[in-house]
Amino acid sequence: MAFELSSRDLEPLLQGACFFGSGGGGTMISARHLAANFRSGDYYPTDKVRVVDVDEAIDGDCVMVAYMGAPDAINQVQWPNGPVEAARAAQQRLESQGRKLAYVAAPESGALGFVVASLVAAKLGLAVVDADGAGRAVPSLPMLTYAAAGVPPTPAFLAGESGLCVELGVRMPPPDGKPQEDVSTVVEQMLRPILTNPQFGQFGGLAMWIMSPEQLGGALPVRGTLSRALKLGRALQDGKVKTAEAMLDFLRRELDIKGKLLFGPATLASSEVSTAGGFDLGKVSLEDGERRYTVLYQNESLLAWDSAVSHPLATAPDAISYFVEGDGQHVFSNGDLSGDDHGLDPAVRGRKAAVIALPAAAPLRKGLILKSFADELAQLGYLGPYAPVDATPEGAR
Repeated sequence: MAFELSSRDLEPLLQGACFFGSGGGGTMISARHLAANFRSGDYYPTDKVRVVDVDEAIDGDCVMVAYMGAPDAINQVQWPNGPVEAARAAQQRLESQGRKLAYVAAPESGALGFVVASLVAAKLGLAVVDADGAGRAVPSLPMLTYAAAGVPPTPAFLAGESGLCVELGVRMPPPDGKPQEDVSTVVEQMLRPILTNPQFGQFGGLAMWIMSPEQLGGALPVRGTLSRALKLGRALQDGKVKTAEAMLDFLRRELDIKGKLLFGPATLASSEVSTAGGFDLGKVSLEDGERRYTVLYQNESLLAWDSAVSHPLATAPDAISYFVEGDGQHVFSNGDLSGDDHGLDPAVRGRKAAVIALPAAAPLRKGLILKSFADELAQLGYLGPYAPVDATPEGAR
C-alpha cells in the first residue's frame, strides 16, 4: 500500500537499510550528509516522497538510480547531483519516445541506495518503488534481479558531480554457439574504468534498467524492502533494539526473518581497507580472547571467518551484518567502521559487536546471481560452495 516519506523518516530509513546492506550499500555517513539537506526550497520542490508497491507502479516507466563507486569517495556529497542528472537523462530519453518516467527504484538494500532513490524522486517529482534488486547490497550489477530478469541494462547513464554525463549503449553480437556474457556484466566492466577519470573521482550517479510496468514485476521479486528498513530503523531510533539478542528477536517477530548469530559480541579490533577500481576492499577483525573473527568485503561483506573453524561461517549471497552493543550507534557499514587513516575508527575501537547473518532472498540463490557471487568469492580466495545459513544441520557443511 502506498505511503508517504517525509524528511524526518530518512534517519530511521537509513539506519534500518544499513543493517540490511550486509556491510555495504553506501555508508551512513554519506546517506546522512544527503538527508541533512532534504527540505523544501531551492533544490527540492518538496520534502515528501510517495512510496508505492510494485503492483501499484502502473502510471509510467521506472528506472533504477544509484551512486556507483567507492563508499569513501561518496562520503562528503551533500546533494545527489550525479543520480539526479543521470535520471534526468533517462527521463528525457523516454520523453523523446512518447513515454513518461513515473518511478525510481533503488538498486539494493542499503543506507545510501534508499536515501538516493527517495531524494531523486523528490527532486524530479517521481515516486519510489518499495522494493529493490537484492534485499541486501551487492558489489556488482549482475547480482541484481534486474539483470536476472533479462531487462535491458542500456541505455545506461553515468553522471559525475561536475555535470559530465556518459551514455552507454551495448549491443551484443549474435550468439555463435558459445556461452555469452550477461549484458550487465559487460556494462559493469565498461562503467567501472570511467569512475577512475578525474572528473568522476571514483564515483558517479547511475541510471539504468528502464522498465515498463509490464517488466517491473519480474524485475523486482524482492519486495517491501524499503518499508521493512524503515520499520527496523524506527525501532532502533526509539531504543527498542539494544542488543544482538533483541535484534534477532525483532527480525523474527516483526519481519519474519530468521537471522543467525555468527559470533559475538566480540571486541572490534582492527579494520584494513584500500580503494581500487571503484571498490573499497578490506577486512574487519574482532577478538574474543584468543579467538579472532574476520569479515572480508568488497564494498559489501562477502565472507565471515572464525580462526577456530576450518570453513567460513557464512558466505554471500547471505547478508553479513554488524550490530554494535552499548551506548551510541548500533548499526554500521564497513565504510562507517573505517577511520580517516583507513584503519578502525577510534570511536568504535574496543566496542562489542555481534555479526549476524541474514538468509538471502530466493532469487539470489540460483542462476546468474549465485554464479556472480561465486565469482566474487573466488576473487577473495574462496572456491567452495554456497552453504546457506538457514540450511538444516544435515544440509549444512
